[in-house]
Amino acid sequence: MDNTGKNGLEDTLVFLYGKERGTALFPRLLALLEEKRPRLPQRNNPPGLSPISNKDALLISYGDMLSGDTGTGLSRLFRFLEKRNGGTFSYLHLLPFHPYSSDDGFSVIDYRRVDERFGSWDDLEKFGNPVSPKTEKLKLAFDLVINHGSLQSRWFQGFLQDEEQYQSWYITRPADYDSHSVVRPRTHPLLTAFKKQNGETIHVWTTFSADQVDYDFSNPEVLLEFARILLEYAARGAGIIRLDAIAYLWKEDGTPCLHHPKTHAVVKLFRAMVDYLGLPLLILTETNVPHEENISYFGSPVGNAAIDSLPEAHLVYNFALPPLVLYAALSGDAGPLRNWAGTLPPTPFASSNKAALYFLNFLASHDGVGLTPVRGLVDEAAFAEAIEEARRRGALVSYKSTPEGDVPYELNCSYASLVAPETMGDTGLRARAFLAAHGVLFSLSGLPAVYFHSWIGSSAWNEGPGLLGYNRAINREKPAAFEVERELEDPESFRFQVYQGMRRLLLFRQNEAVFHPDAAQRVLAAEGSLFVLLRGTETEGRWALCLENLGSEAAVWTPPAEVPAELGPLKLESWETRWLVYDKNGLVKEISTVNLR
Repeated sequence: MDNTGKNGLEDTLVFLYGKERGTALFPRLLALLEEKRPRLPQRNNPPGLSPISNKDALLISYGDMLSGDTGTGLSRLFRFLEKRNGGTFSYLHLLPFHPYSSDDGFSVIDYRRVDERFGSWDDLEKFGNPVSPKTEKLKLAFDLVINHGSLQSRWFQGFLQDEEQYQSWYITRPADYDSHSVVRPRTHPLLTAFKKQNGETIHVWTTFSADQVDYDFSNPEVLLEFARILLEYAARGAGIIRLDAIAYLWKEDGTPCLHHPKTHAVVKLFRAMVDYLGLPLLILTETNVPHEENISYFGSPVGNAAIDSLPEAHLVYNFALPPLVLYAALSGDAGPLRNWAGTLPPTPFASSNKAALYFLNFLASHDGVGLTPVRGLVDEAAFAEAIEEARRRGALVSYKSTPEGDVPYELNCSYASLVAPETMGDTGLRARAFLAAHGVLFSLSGLPAVYFHSWIGSSAWNEGPGLLGYNRAINREKPAAFEVERELEDPESFRFQVYQGMRRLLLFRQNEAVFHPDAAQRVLAAEGSLFVLLRGTETEGRWALCLENLGSEAAVWTPPAEVPAELGPLKLESWETRWLVYDKNGLVKEISTVNLR
């Protein structure tokens, strides 16, 4: 038992709800934890040992990512991974697989059921407990869609029907509520009108859409219910819990309702639960905001000495990475990427309990490419031109409301269509360009994450937004499994070359301890379209020199004094990724994306 976790539980509840209510709530939460403990897995490694390694990579996928005439969505995905994964990914992040009413799963109706469109709990459990000994066991990541739920849920319908249990579960305000100070990633009205069973019209807080009603976490019953769901997910095999849209969780009038101290406190509470129970579970926060705000979820003071030093997330999305790599690929200028990467810690952060904290590095996901994380990192005029170039390549732009007005929030796109558009011509060159972007991703310290469509080299689904009515559909196609398989068997296809190239890079990474998340990293001086990263130190006695040319012209890089002179100068072809592993005796091995076939 982790006493720090236990103390953190009570102190955090008191901070959230005050001395009287927090103290009264503590034994109820403790009883819940002890009730669930017998069905929960236990951590095998000591708290100070790294929970992830260079052998880990995460695949992001919907449960029904592939369409087909037979089986369930989850069973089709299982069969595809059984054939195609081959040790490439150790984690599978299944995006929300519950019954839902909109937003491709992020408007949850029932957190305890698997949507029949995807399959069943039995289908899902095969990923973590495969029947065949030849099939890889995957660690699972689940979404906890914690800020909001569907208006079709039993909870919200009970609220509208004046059931006492649910009367304080949602946030209502007067119709003329002044919401100008509220920051949110949408432009529609903050409040949505609903009629209760008694005929009264009420206005409910809906941050993301009229179908996604926000929960009121100032009600401790709401917090307890989500603590219970989190533990049930852990019992179902979740190795990572992703806290969706967590930055908007706690609402207080007169504040931006973004990064509220009590939002941080809720994350600290969940982390304290994990520590107290000794769970093999990592907390991942999803906060698509400027970089300095984003990394605050590793552990932020909340103005209370008892919990200020408590850790928060184990993993934080590296939200600045996708737009910075995209900017480099669109403009040929990797300078902002180099400058920002140079500010990253040389080794992972250390939390108060000595457990390392890591970035989840990614380029594409089921959402678009967030634009706010690069605020202050790229010249505004230059970045505006890059956005226009992205539009010319087919990207859509979504906006958000701020006190200063509506501003661009997200590029909705296929990452492949922007970085490696068909106008580049040669398929091999296109694949190399797409892989160069991922070379940056795979070389950085942290847990690399790849969206399913990036893994299989999908282009934009341009018909999607018109068919489904929202911009993000452009990157959420559900292609037929047999068509994807057919293209993956064709060495001339873009899909084949991207798939094979990613596999080669990730397996190379797995076999070299210098890519371990704990291994030091340093950005080396370069110019123009080049990004150069050095992994390893004298202590390891082994290094990986990772170079990516994110431009359409060949480039030469001359090693600085800390790199053996015999390794350079190095000429990189356009869009080439080249990694060299060396020790004190010289070059050991290398890999390049030139001549992928």
